[in-house]
Amino acid sequence: MSEDTYKTIATPSEGIYTEKRSKFIAIALPVRTVEEVKAHLETYQKKYYDARHVCYAYMLGHERKDFRANDNGEPSGTAGKPILGQINSNELTDILIVVVRYFGGIKLGTSGLIVAYKAAAAEAIAAATVVEKTVDETVTVLFEYPFMNDVMRIVKEEEPELSEQSYDMDCRMTLRIRQSMMPRLRARLEKVETLRFEEE
Repeated sequence: MSEDTYKTIATPSEGIYTEKRSKFIAIALPVRTVEEVKAHLETYQKKYYDARHVCYAYMLGHERKDFRANDNGEPSGTAGKPILGQINSNELTDILIVVVRYFGGIKLGTSGLIVAYKAAAAEAIAAATVVEKTVDETVTVLFEYPFMNDVMRIVKEEEPELSEQSYDMDCRMTLRIRQSMMPRLRARLEKVETLRFEEE
């Protein structure tokens, strides 16, 4: 995988694993922020209020540095960690996996729990559509109207996504492009007369 791409899931998916009458329901969800994670967790804790445990792990950001695993009352390291392990071994990010456990009356022991949570998370990932996304950067440029054609020619050739544009005294355009292609786009835009970059 190149530096400026990452893998995530396209839509929510579900997996179910049963072991000794304990039922593990795993839900994988695409997320972007910790706020989204919290909102989903609240939803699932309410939805499965009668479950013994609602454990989870998430990974955020293309650099994959923002993550957390939670055992929700299971013995330490038996639930959240194996779920996170599945996220890692599939090299996914911007993902939350919630695993709901309904206890079947037979204890699984720590190794049994680790296997079950790992298997349930793996099922949810297997059911998901994994997509590769690019790490994008945004640049906002300002230029005078007569140079619109010059800018539009670059936009047409470099193919950034045009996220917003306005034409007042100056023309203003926000462009989004894959990280690795940004230096070239900026270099070409810099050559356009009157054009300047709006610093964030």
